[in-house]
Amino acid sequence: MNEVLTLFELNSLVHEVIEDNFDEQYWVVGELSDVSTPAFGGHFYGELVQKDEESDRIVARARITCWARNYNMIRLRFQKEAGETLRKGLQVKMLVEVNFHEQYGYSLNVVDIDSTFTLGDLAKRRREILQQLEKDGILHDNQSLPLPRLLKRIAVISSATAAGYGDFCHQLEENDYGFHFEVQLFPAVMQGEQVPESIIAALEEISSSSGEVGRGLPFDLVVIIRGGGASSDLSDFDSYELAACIALYPLPVLTGIGHERDETVLDYVAHTKVKTPTAAAAFIIEHQAEETALLDDLYQRITHSAKEQIQREKQRLEHQRAVLPLLFMGFYQKGENRLVLLSQRLSSNAKQSLEREKHSLQLMQQRLNSLDPRLLLKRGYTITTCGGKLVRSIEGLAEGEVLTTQTEKGEIYSKVVLCKKN
Repeated sequence: MNEVLTLFELNSLVHEVIEDNFDEQYWVVGELSDVSTPAFGGHFYGELVQKDEESDRIVARARITCWARNYNMIRLRFQKEAGETLRKGLQVKMLVEVNFHEQYGYSLNVVDIDSTFTLGDLAKRRREILQQLEKDGILHDNQSLPLPRLLKRIAVISSATAAGYGDFCHQLEENDYGFHFEVQLFPAVMQGEQVPESIIAALEEISSSSGEVGRGLPFDLVVIIRGGGASSDLSDFDSYELAACIALYPLPVLTGIGHERDETVLDYVAHTKVKTPTAAAAFIIEHQAEETALLDDLYQRITHSAKEQIQREKQRLEHQRAVLPLLFMGFYQKGENRLVLLSQRLSSNAKQSLEREKHSLQLMQQRLNSLDPRLLLKRGYTITTCGGKLVRSIEGLAEGEVLTTQTEKGEIYSKVVLCKKN
């Protein structure tokens, strides 16, 4: 029959086995989970897990502990070298001692951390996101958008209480050129795991909003800024979903979320990247100044060209005014000569026409005179009529009708007795 042990006795046996067989230190790679960040001087507790690369399912886990005497030194060095804090979701390489306690069970005691491994993992993660964006063909989409000539309506994504947002607004308001900018804040979480989700929500709100300052018009530019904060927080911005949202965004996006030597995935997909909120304000002001200078130059060119054109037209009009009387006199003289010539031609043509018509009338008069019946009667001819009608033949005459025969000296009346044809 097997010996019956208490739980403490069994755990003590396990403890002895672990102490006898795991008396060395081991480098272990895993992902931090359920991290409890202590106050200054406290112990660090958390969990180290390993996930399946394909299914993302946890295949192993272990409780980890780092005692305060060692944790503060590790934390400061790790943050300085890796630019990160020991937070949930971070891939780490830890030097651990295997420990088993009868009451608390199995755990790993953290002795040291390899910051270069985490740096490499962060760089790898960033590189993989950029490669996926490049593969999807959207890495440079936002950069290809034309930047408006005038940047006046600005949508800002930032924490409402961030000092950087205040610095950004102050610099825009106090610019040396007296430019006026219309700024509307869309608050978002700028630190922690909720950063991607919060910024995406703000971007969606901007795209669906007509903009209070825009009076129904779209914004000219979206600015994402984060003032202050540790460099370790920048990895929160390394999200494919967030980067893809910015890459495909219909408005140019300006980022100012890092420090002088830090870059995030967003900096690679944004239309323009600067380092700080004040640098973002300076970029906008300088852009306005350059466009204003260009407009002033165009105004001067147009004004100068217009003045030259007006002067040329004025000179042309003066020349025409001087030449016009001479041209008019010449034209008047030519017209007068033409009128005289036409008058002469008309007078001559009229005389000729009158002579021709007078001659025609004379001929007609002669013809009429030659047809006068009285001339025929003087020549011995007579004119016979019947009932007032001229008798030209015997046709139509009847017996008994009275005929009137006119001679030069008088008329003869006769009656038809017989009509006989030849």
